[in-house]
Amino acid sequence: MLDFLISPAYAAEAAAPNPIMQLAPLFVLLILFYFMLIRPQMKRAKEHRNLLSSLNKGDEVVTNGGLAGKIREVGENFILLEIAKDVQVRLQKSAVSSVVPKGSLENL
Repeated sequence: MLDFLISPAYAAEAAAPNPIMQLAPLFVLLILFYFMLIRPQMKRAKEHRNLLSSLNKGDEVVTNGGLAGKIREVGENFILLEIAKDVQVRLQKSAVSSVVPKGSLENL
């Protein structure tokens, strides 16, 4: 009855989208993730490995837990850290977060 008001819609022949343009946002995101997240994390991990391998007896360090002390003994996986006079604790090397300049602990 109302067929004369509704005209049949004919779909235009759709052009096939370019597959490269469909994947371009994915490639951009991957590149962005690499330069914003992955690469800086790898750089920090490398710096931390270098820090741990350069630890020597007598270095003053701060641990991840906030302990500050002087290294008395360095092993393969553990260090002996003197945190006060005659108070020594054994820690994993990976717990060391930074080396502070010598004499810094005396000012604390």
